[in-house]
Amino acid sequence: MSTQAKAPAAKPAAQPQKKSGGIGSGIIILVLAVVAHLIFYLWFGNGQHFEGGVNTGHPIQGDYYGLVFKGGFIVPILMTCFLTALVFSIERVLTIGKANGTGDINAFVRKVQSLLDADKVEDAMKECDKQKGSVGNVTLSALKKYKQLTADTALDKEQKLAALSKEVEESTSLEMPMLEKNLTIIATLASVSTLLGLLGTVFGMIRSFAAMGASGGSTDSSALANGISEALINTALGIGTSAICIIAYNYFTSRIDTLTYSIDEIGLSVNQNFAAHHS
Repeated sequence: MSTQAKAPAAKPAAQPQKKSGGIGSGIIILVLAVVAHLIFYLWFGNGQHFEGGVNTGHPIQGDYYGLVFKGGFIVPILMTCFLTALVFSIERVLTIGKANGTGDINAFVRKVQSLLDADKVEDAMKECDKQKGSVGNVTLSALKKYKQLTADTALDKEQKLAALSKEVEESTSLEMPMLEKNLTIIATLASVSTLLGLLGTVFGMIRSFAAMGASGGSTDSSALANGISEALINTALGIGTSAICIIAYNYFTSRIDTLTYSIDEIGLSVNQNFAAHHS
């Protein structure tokens, strides 16, 4: 009995591998938490900042390190929030700066538009290679599709324009996660820092009034004032950290909006030029 050879099953197309995102955000935050606690206990809690040479005493007059240490266990958590916001802000500055490319974005967009108006696709692609960055990458991807569709005779004009628009959208969606990475953490810290600061203040006030109550109300006003000032250290750190996070988040989202606007503008230009020059 004859047997019919079976054709080997077609292998699925290989999916592009995602590039490693480097050290995870959780690990970075954990390391910064350790650093913050070491600074808090080894430097701020060093005996040289306190009367009697031990951190159980009162802070030396005018020594803010000792005063901050008396803020309590919430302080190193707030310091972790501050260091996290600082590190991720620096990382965002470097990443978004790299995403801008090597030249002025507006000048690049105008030049590509003028080259496309003259139907010089190859020259426009060379400009993308020079510019690099997110806008350059998306534009280059769109122009490669532009060139491919120019020679395609199987699709009509509407299908080609739809394919070109889809290429721009897909290329943009690949760039956006890199641009928006860690912004959620910065936005979260803006709210959490304030709440942690208020929580530390509440704990400090509870301790101050509990101490006054235990002494039968005979605690002098200076001791009570010192206790309240120590409690308010948490509020100051929380509000300060929150303000930095809010400013950083708004700045980075503004920079990203500028990039996405440029990408949308160049994508529209590519579509319009294709419609004008090719059927």
